[in-house]
Amino acid sequence: MSVVKHPEQADEGLQKIQWVEKFMPVCRSLETQYSGAKPFQGLTVGMCIHLEAKTARLALLLMRTGANVVITGSNPLSTKDDVAAALARQGAEVFAWYGETPEEYEQNLERVLSFAPDLLLDDGFDLTTMLIEKYAPLAGKLAGVTEETTTGVLRARNMAKAGLLPFPVVAVNDARVKRLFDNRYGTGESTLASFMNTTNLVVAGKVFVVCGYGYVGSGVAKALRALGGRVVVTEVDPIRALEAHADGFEVANMDVACELGEVFVTATGNAGVIRKEHFLKMRDGAILGNAGHFNVEIDVEALESLAVSKREARPSITAYKLSNGKELFLIAEGRLMNLASGLGHPAEIMDLSFATQFLSLLYLKENRGKIEAGVVIPPPEVEEQVARTKLAASGIRIDELTEEQRAYLGRW
Repeated sequence: MSVVKHPEQADEGLQKIQWVEKFMPVCRSLETQYSGAKPFQGLTVGMCIHLEAKTARLALLLMRTGANVVITGSNPLSTKDDVAAALARQGAEVFAWYGETPEEYEQNLERVLSFAPDLLLDDGFDLTTMLIEKYAPLAGKLAGVTEETTTGVLRARNMAKAGLLPFPVVAVNDARVKRLFDNRYGTGESTLASFMNTTNLVVAGKVFVVCGYGYVGSGVAKALRALGGRVVVTEVDPIRALEAHADGFEVANMDVACELGEVFVTATGNAGVIRKEHFLKMRDGAILGNAGHFNVEIDVEALESLAVSKREARPSITAYKLSNGKELFLIAEGRLMNLASGLGHPAEIMDLSFATQFLSLLYLKENRGKIEAGVVIPPPEVEEQVARTKLAASGIRIDELTEEQRAYLGRW
């Protein structure tokens, strides 16, 4: 029943999956541990996630431990058609292709929900929101949801506050092992790689404006500085702004920063971060990219309205000619640049996040009916298992608390 665009590319996709599999030892360890018992036997897991080689590895891990996997992409420009074809050949139900229209994207979400999943794995919360708003009867069958992103967790919490969340959602994004490595190092490195590969321009000496200094923004800023980029940070949170200042970055508001930057990278999870008034003040040739989740951080509609003409400057780069004569360049239509115009996070980073996803799904399955509806964080033992497995795979040994130390920490 899968719907993919290029089934003939399955061999190329399988090659990509096999490559990342070699560098994902935690997922490999979990497969060895659970493939015999098959804890997900008879259960359907619905997935909405960036569909590329590392996420295919996660889907295969679920399948090899018993799950029926139904998957679609969470971003129309991040799906790799060869990987989608390979995953379909391996037995997953796949409904995704590169360049989906908004209508096709919605239709593919509905296709996933038509399988009445027992568990959902979401990236941005679109799939879960659709289930609650349009397919409410399916909620009774659902053991719960795991959510991968900062944006998705924010949406889940807002829904819970409104009393609209009828099942537990595990905020995988809030796990330390995810935030510290995926959000900071993964996004920092993959955003930098995307910029370099998409533009073929130098980083050293260039002025980058990084909007937002959370885990993602700080990771991007530090990666850019490591290659000699000059970084200006914008923030709305005074504590994060102070942190950026203490870390040695220039901090300014966007009204000032928009005139300074040669390259802009948004990383806030919010809408309208770079707007019409900022475009008009930017220097000729400024480059705009987004490392947040949805394509709302850069006001593309306003940019379109200002443009007297536009053209494809390079693959994944659109040039907008403004009435003031300046030309601005937008990467990947303002969508997530490290995936829409890149390869996403390194495999070793996603190994940690996807192992956390797997164990969180297992936690929901084994504790069905025992976890209250709402947003919860992964249990500490899940994070510890992931971290210890990664350390062992890396040949790293750490100390253990002595009984005396445990007793000391328990005193008052």
